[in-house]
Amino acid sequence: MTSEKPLIVVGNDGSDASEPALRWALDQARAVGGRVLLVRGWSMTSAPKPESMTFGHIPPIEDFEAAVLKDLQADVAPILADYADVEVEYDTNHCPPANALLEAAENADLVVVGARGRGGFRGLALGSVSDQVSRHSPVPVVIVRNGKSADTERSAEKK
Repeated sequence: MTSEKPLIVVGNDGSDASEPALRWALDQARAVGGRVLLVRGWSMTSAPKPESMTFGHIPPIEDFEAAVLKDLQADVAPILADYADVEVEYDTNHCPPANALLEAAENADLVVVGARGRGGFRGLALGSVSDQVSRHSPVPVVIVRNGKSADTERSAEKK
C-alpha cells in the first residue's frame, strides 16, 4: 500500500478491451484522489520496431523499450485527454504482461485489467492475463468487460 495517493495499476495492450479498463481506472483514481500506473508487458516479438532498426542491425533493448513506450502513449492519448486532472505514469516492462502487472501490483492499492486482450481464444470470457492476475495479485483486482459478449463479437464477424 502506498502512503500518499492511492496507486491504481492498469494493464494496456492496445486492444479494444484495454479502453474500458483504462477509463474505469481513471474514473476510480479521480474519485479517490489517486494516481494511475499504465503497464504494458512486452517481448521482442510483440514490440514495435524501433526507428534505429535496420537490415542486419538489432538495436539495443533501450530502443525497443522507447518504441513500446511511444506506442503505449499513442494508444492512450485520446483517452487521457479527458482525464487531464489524473496523475498518470507509465511502466513498459520487458516480460510477459501478467508478470509486469503482478510486479507493479506489489506497490499498488488496486489492479485493473480488461477481461480479454489480444489473445487468440475469442470465445473465452476471461483471458490468460486477467486470469493470472486475478489469481496471484497481492491487492484487489477489478476485471472490466468491454460490453461485448462472445456472441456479439461472432455476429459482427459474420457481417
